[in-house]
Amino acid sequence: MQKTKKSIAKRFKITATGKILRRSPGKRHILIAKSVKQKRAMGHDKPVSEGVAANVRKALPFA
Repeated sequence: MQKTKKSIAKRFKITATGKILRRSPGKRHILIAKSVKQKRAMGHDKPVSEGVAANVRKALPFA
């Protein structure tokens, strides 16, 4: 039986249309040095590239 990789399940989200989204890194500390535009952009989830998406789909067989 194939199991779900829980570490990957916590980091990625699969949308209803099948796209895979990831969180933006860099919004935890040293925020005063970053511009408001940069911080606002980090608040949104970003799509994963196709090469990485294939690996994520393999690790999440039931998603």
